[in-house]
Formats: sequence, C-alpha cells, structure tokens
Amino acid sequence: MSDNPAHMDLPAREAMEYDVVIIGGGPAGLSAAIRLKQISADINVVVVEKGSEVGAHILSGAVIDPVGLDQLLPNWRADKDCPIKTKVQRDEFYFLGAAGGIRLPNMLMPKLMNNHGNYVASLGNVTRWLGTQAEALGVEIYPGFAATEVLYGEAGEVVGIATGDMGISKDGQMSAGFTRGMELRGKYVLMAEGARGSLSKQIIKKYDLSAGREPQKYGIGLKELWQIDPSKERPGLVQHSFGWPLGNHVGGGSFLYHMGDGLVSVGFVVHLNYDNPTLSPFEEFQKFKTHPMIAPLFEGAKRIGYGARAITEGGWQSVPRLCFPGGALVGCAAGFVNLARIKGSHNAVLSGVQAANSVAAALKSGRAGDELTDYEAGWRQSIIGKDLKMVRNVKPLWSRFGTVLGIGLGGIDMWLNQLFGATLFGTVGHGKPDYASLKPLADVTPKTYAKPNGKLTFDRLSSVFLSNTNHEENQPAHLVLTDPSIPIAKNLPQYGEPARLYCPAGVYEVVYGNEAAKTDPKFVINAQNCVHCKTCDIKDPAQNITWVPPEGGGGPNYAGM
Repeated sequence: MSDNPAHMDLPAREAMEYDVVIIGGGPAGLSAAIRLKQISADINVVVVEKGSEVGAHILSGAVIDPVGLDQLLPNWRADKDCPIKTKVQRDEFYFLGAAGGIRLPNMLMPKLMNNHGNYVASLGNVTRWLGTQAEALGVEIYPGFAATEVLYGEAGEVVGIATGDMGISKDGQMSAGFTRGMELRGKYVLMAEGARGSLSKQIIKKYDLSAGREPQKYGIGLKELWQIDPSKERPGLVQHSFGWPLGNHVGGGSFLYHMGDGLVSVGFVVHLNYDNPTLSPFEEFQKFKTHPMIAPLFEGAKRIGYGARAITEGGWQSVPRLCFPGGALVGCAAGFVNLARIKGSHNAVLSGVQAANSVAAALKSGRAGDELTDYEAGWRQSIIGKDLKMVRNVKPLWSRFGTVLGIGLGGIDMWLNQLFGATLFGTVGHGKPDYASLKPLADVTPKTYAKPNGKLTFDRLSSVFLSNTNHEENQPAHLVLTDPSIPIAKNLPQYGEPARLYCPAGVYEVVYGNEAAKTDPKFVINAQNCVHCKTCDIKDPAQNITWVPPEGGGGPNYAGM
C-alpha cells in the first residue's frame, strides 16, 4: 500500500446525480440553491458544506445591506425566525491617532457609505436561517463533507466534485474508520467556497479565468464577540476607523458594531499587501483595543468569541471570468466584496441569484456542461457591478499613496463617480500580488508588541479556544509545503519566517534546538489550530504553502459570529 492516499488501491466511490451541485453553504451558495428551487421545484440541487453545520465557518462583521435578500426572499422581515433584527441607528467614522481621534463628518461621505437602512447581525446566524429556507424548498444540504476534487468530463468540462475520504491516517494509511468519499455529479457546478477557495483556485488556474484581470488582493479580517456592560450598550451603533495603530503605510482599519442584547462585534482588517515581515495582524488588532477611545467600552465586559478569515479586496478590476465549462464562480469565490463599504454578503446573495437564473435557463433549454456566458456578460451591468465600479479605485489609491492621502483621493474618486458617473482616475491598477510585497528584514524596522493582559488583550491560543476549532488529529496535514526546506532555508533568514506572525491562530512556529543561541531551527505546523482563514496560502512570499481541506467537519465552529 502506498504512503500517498492518492495512489492507494481504493474502492470505487459511489456517485449521486443532480442537476446542480453547489460547493459551499454560505450566503452565495444557499441563495443560488433557494433561487433554483423557486424557479422550479423539479431542479435537483445539492449543497456541500465543509463545516460541521451550516454557518459553522461563517465569519463577518456584519452590517448587512438587505438589497440581496429583498430580491431573494422579499418577505424576510415578516419571518419571526429571521435573525436580522437590529437596524443601524447611528453611523460614525473616525481617523485615529495614538492618543485620540477625529470624527469625520457624515456629510463628507459619499452616499453609498451611508448605512441607513442596513442591519447589524450575525452572518453565521443569517446563514443558518438561509439553510432552513433552502431545506424547506427541498434542497439537499450535506454539512461535514469537504469537496476535495474536481471531476472533469471527456471534453474538459466540470461534471462534479468528490468529497474527501475520511479515516486516512497521518502516514497515509486507511484506518479502521476509513470511509470513501462520494462523487456528486451535476449538469452544472457552482463554486461558492468563499475567498481563496481551494477548488476555485484550481479552476481559475486551469481555465485561465484571471487572464486580463488585475491580481486579486486580500485582507485578513479578525473579529471578537463581546458581552458588554448593558449601561454601555447602544444598539444599532456602527463605528469604523482607520489610522492608528497601523500608521500611514499599512492599509486597514476597524469595525465596531452594537448588535443588541448586550453584544458588541469588534474587528480589525489588515490589507495583506503590507511590506514589513515583522508585522502581526493579530497583535495590531489587540493593540487597537487599547486605544483610549475604544478600551472603556470593554471594561467589565467578557470576550465570548474569536475568529479570522481572509477577505477579497481587489473588486472590479480583479474579478475573474465567472463562467467555465460546466459551472461558475459565485460570491466571495468570485471576489465580490466592496472594500470601501466593508460589505460582501449582499453581493454574495445577488450573485447566487444571478447564477441560478442562468443555470435554470440553461437547464430549461436542455443544456449541460457548457459555459453560462449570460451570467458573465451581465454582472457588470447589474447591481453588483454598479456597487463595485463606484469604489474600484479606493484600494489601489490607498495602497499607492498611503492612508491619509490615499483615502482622501479615494473619497474624491467616489464622489466623482456618484455625481458624474466618471472619474479623472479612470481605473487604477493594483500592481503586484500580496505575496510579493514583503521587504527583507534588513530593510525594515522590526515591530514589537506588548504582552497580553488577559482582560482586554489576549494571546493566540486562548483566542483559538473561543473559536471552538477542532480537527481529527490522525489525518494528513491540510497545510502542504511544496518544498519543506524553504521556511528555514529561505524565509527565516530573509523575512524572519513571517508565517509565525501573519497566521492569526498560532499554526506556524520556528522552534530552536538551542533557544538561547537560536541554533538548530525547525519549522513546526500546528495544523490542529487552523481556523481556515487561508492567509498562509495568500501571503507566503515563496508561495510554498497550499491550504487543502481537512476531513469534513474540521475547523472552527463559530457561534453567533
């Protein structure tokens, strides 16, 4: 028997046939499933979700623009079980310095930055609710099953996916609990895996879907959920900030949402094109909470949740071609996040609806396995396209000119687009991909961070504990090194091995045989800590780390996030 599971003499997989196979039980995938069933109850739809349950891997702020739900489920406000309850009551924007901050007048903000009419909610709970809506319509949903392989037809078209085998041990052998994966075959396959999905990444490369587009850009979003003193609660308050502690040359900022019931969602986004390899997004987040305008809110409060996830930031310029033979990309797999608004769920829902409409029309005409060209042709003229086009220059201007000047220019650009439908800047390119942005250690000033106090600031391991992350320990590593020598031979001397700092979960360590002398270094991967944020797959300067799905059901189990 081979040490490589792919070369074992494995039993044949059972196969199930559907009209449509959807990979990912997030807002985009579930919206597509719901819309398909709305069009015709006879369309057989299956959704495969790698989390232990629908919503287990969903992480977002979240302030929700209801435009997508209004299209998909117009009566959602009347559903007593819908978890979207808290309307935005107050919208505040701040530029922070080390000792204080300046509130930016709302009148200076372009109209699309106004959160009036939006809602504060847990996107994980919203996704769970969408799951019940889909199942009520007859959608089959399989949580706890990770899609690990794309199946191709004779003409090179996508014909389905296979879920991962379970019960493969670390050494690649079949254990007593071995279970063969399933083949789920469909006339069309919709990829709704979220940012940097493992199969979406393969499909984008195979069909060269990014040809003629700018590189996709990413950020890492970190979030905590707190139960605060009721006297400090202001339900519906939405606050955003930029500036301190990141400084002028690192993009990012904070969000702080009062959700009701004493819950506050606080988070921090760091753009992954930062150049200092000693920067730690996790530590920057912890430092942010110590700001004199922020810390008082958390006095006497209790942290009850933590998570992290990469988000797409490239927008209009970076969206790849959406269709490929046999399927399409939807939601964050396509890169539909509006960075300026820090929102993506509305576009995820809308893209699921648009893709479903295209699929249903194709099925009605007897087609299968071809390209959904009308989906690709139509999105830029749709609500999604208009949303992203308005802010297309915010990210590249910020990256090029720094926080103060870049955001100012981005604001002018948005106003010009709003008032005249055009801008002096045209469409600005993003430049190089995020992994190529790091400078060598010799060219930067090393950053240092204070030790956590366990009350307001915390370490990674206690944070991961709150994410309820769990993996089957006796399984092959799902963080794969193309060349195991690179972390120590190349990344450590050149960059100080940045994986140990950009990872928000303490997955990567450099351990020395002699700690005092810093000799005999070894690169250690604590895969059991992984919260599936995908940052390592994006930011590693050697592009040596590939994130692949672990056994289905593994990873975080977020509650109320």
